[in-house]
Amino acid sequence: MVMKSAMVIGLATKQKAARGLSRFLVVVTWQCERFVVGNCGQDSGMAASPLIFRNFPHASLHSHLHPLNTYFTSRSTGFKSLSLLNSANMDGGEIAEEVPNKDGEDLSLKKKIFVAGATGSTGKRIVEQLLAKGFSVKAGVRDLDKANTTFSQSNNPALQFVKADVTEGSDKLAAAIGDDSEAVICATGFRPGWDLFAPWKVDNFGTVNLVEACRRVNVNRFILISSILVNGAAMGQLFNPAYIFLNVFGLTLVAKLQAEQYIRKSGINYTIIRPGGLRNEPPSGNVVMEPEDTLYQGTISRDQVAEVAIEALACPEASYKVVEIISQPDAPKRSYQDLFGSVRQR
Repeated sequence: MVMKSAMVIGLATKQKAARGLSRFLVVVTWQCERFVVGNCGQDSGMAASPLIFRNFPHASLHSHLHPLNTYFTSRSTGFKSLSLLNSANMDGGEIAEEVPNKDGEDLSLKKKIFVAGATGSTGKRIVEQLLAKGFSVKAGVRDLDKANTTFSQSNNPALQFVKADVTEGSDKLAAAIGDDSEAVICATGFRPGWDLFAPWKVDNFGTVNLVEACRRVNVNRFILISSILVNGAAMGQLFNPAYIFLNVFGLTLVAKLQAEQYIRKSGINYTIIRPGGLRNEPPSGNVVMEPEDTLYQGTISRDQVAEVAIEALACPEASYKVVEIISQPDAPKRSYQDLFGSVRQR
């Protein structure tokens, strides 16, 4: 009888703690959303990338997390813009349709791309793959010395390093992006620490600063590396271990979601890519792509995340979409045109 009573008391205590955590997340989320308004230019940014458990019907839960990374972006000169980079029509605050890309145009031969967070683990791969595909790259970094030692191709004439910190406001970022870039890929992220506003400074305010900088210099193509589970609360994943862990660091996922919403209402031609848990190892399966708010566990190689971001540049089907990606060994090999085309715009 005593043991049964203890079990009942223990269960009640757990339920009470769960309710307390839920109230805490809701209250802090509300407070952080209030803080965002009118405060889009904070100082001292760090960079990183998403870390998470991810899901798909046939994927197993991966409990290993990866540290967040740093990224910045670069942009192109002297070439006519593809129609996929042209202005968008708006309907009710979100993009309604885009101008289709012209048949036969090869982005890789024409564009300079600005990469924000270029020295991060994913950002570095994006830069390297862009160069391999024939792009010119402007790599936005906070530390020029680190950039020169990070890249083996630092002497490549197609690679230019520029000092850029997403937390320092849109004016400086606009100058870094310049008038020679055609698109921006944002692979930034904060470094975990004791500053609970760091995720907001980088993943929210920093992303907003980048979007505003693009508008100042008439760059109309923006690709964001975000994360699955950013809308975990709406997905019923409030107690998902990854959702809880990431939001312990200053509500990281909430900050990313707020930035995504800003991008979607900005009028810029966007593709938001939400990868699962990031692996440093080479790809071990094929890419699975799903609509937003679908995946909550699963992993993917950073190499594949970089590939998806670059393919989005030349794929009209990627415009004005939010996609979630993981990889699976048993997934069929599909073209990126097919993958992006299978995700309906919301």
